Amino acid sequence: MKEAVSTNKAPGAIGPYSQAIKSGDVLYVSGQIPVNPETGEIAGTIEEQATQSLTNLKNILEANGMTTDNVVKTTVFITDLNDFAKVNEIYAKFFNAPFPARSCIEISKIPKGCKIEIECIAVK
Repeated sequence: MKEAVSTNKAPGAIGPYSQAIKSGDVLYVSGQIPVNPETGEIAGTIEEQATQSLTNLKNILEANGMTTDNVVKTTVFITDLNDFAKVNEIYAKFFNAPFPARSCIEISKIPKGCKIEIECIAVK
């Protein structure tokens, strides 16, 4: 059984997908791009974009009664691997040890011209 989870504190889906899907005690959060859900704007720097993407992810977790401490796996997509250290600095502010397992992948493009997108899997 699966159930959609959503919040207006994160940008709405821009395609045929859900912000997140809950199945049992597991929450699968779709990739979050750095769109401010209140203004629809996208910040400029990688640090600002990482912060907004992680804030959107955190807000979706909270809509399901979870925190970033429930996250067991993340995938980070960035358009420039040279930004890896900057993203790590921001990422470390959102997660506590033991940190989730993580993949970080450089890709050519992200929707809306963003520099970063982050998805996660969390367990209650």
